[in-house]
Amino acid sequence: MFIGIDHGTTGIRFADTEGQWFELSRKQARDMSQEQIVDSILKSFNVKKDDIELIGVNYSMGDGISEITPIGNVKNRGVISREGAGVHIGGGTNVYDAIASSGIPAVVIPGIHRRNYGDPCFRVYSHGASPEKLGIAYNAYLAADDRDFIVSDISSNTVTMGVRDLKMLGAIDACIFAPGVHHGPLDLQAIRDVDAGLMTANDAFSTAGVTKLIPYKDLNALQAALEMNDRDALWAFDTIAVFAAMEVASFLMLIPDAAVFTAGSVGSMDLVVDRMSGLLKKDIKVLGKLSAAIGLAQIARDVHGGKKDILGIAVGY
Repeated sequence: MFIGIDHGTTGIRFADTEGQWFELSRKQARDMSQEQIVDSILKSFNVKKDDIELIGVNYSMGDGISEITPIGNVKNRGVISREGAGVHIGGGTNVYDAIASSGIPAVVIPGIHRRNYGDPCFRVYSHGASPEKLGIAYNAYLAADDRDFIVSDISSNTVTMGVRDLKMLGAIDACIFAPGVHHGPLDLQAIRDVDAGLMTANDAFSTAGVTKLIPYKDLNALQAALEMNDRDALWAFDTIAVFAAMEVASFLMLIPDAAVFTAGSVGSMDLVVDRMSGLLKKDIKVLGKLSAAIGLAQIARDVHGGKKDILGIAVGY
């Protein structure tokens, strides 16, 4: 069997190519021993170590490697630095190290960044998307067999990717453009606050989502308020949808006939999908919140089968 591990913002999801899955919170994963993590994988999928042919692993930004690489050949967990965008808890680190020391074959998936963009224009951005987004994009390709497509993953942050003729052109990360629930770009006020020493740039990024302006501070609270037709909640989801649609529209300039997909907890909401579809005047296919983990498992399967290229990202396996 083949397993993908999605190290997401809110939790760590494990899935196989058939859609079986389970999830650990980042704090749960941090507090478990490495042996307990491996045991939970084996018990959840009802397999032995020898049954697992390959695992697709991701870690943080994935900017220290530019191709899909065996875990034993990866230094520093495949990152330039652990510092940067996002909140570090330790669960993803513990899971990565558990897989690395388990003896189970695994490959590390790179992020989408300056050294592997398909379109040279995107090199202006050091980083476009973390590794699990490649899993989402590959899952989109296998779900619909489109060679030209755009995927917007919308949840705590918003990341949009463009693929033309099965080659990843680039990605627009949350720190660049569209906000998510928690994360977003540093606007003028955030830059002033950072310069004044009121917060770090990472703190500013991690609190620049739509929740910075409303009383609801997480997705569950926002969705509960939405059920009451709360004005702040309606504003929040509409704002996310409008800016995500803008990101998709920017890729449509490069890939005008592309199919459009959404993924993630917010990207699966009818309210958001319908708003984006109306703005873009295109049908949108919804992948769901498990697409990253399943897509990483699918990458592991196809890499094991001898594939040397995943959406333009080289395979060094």
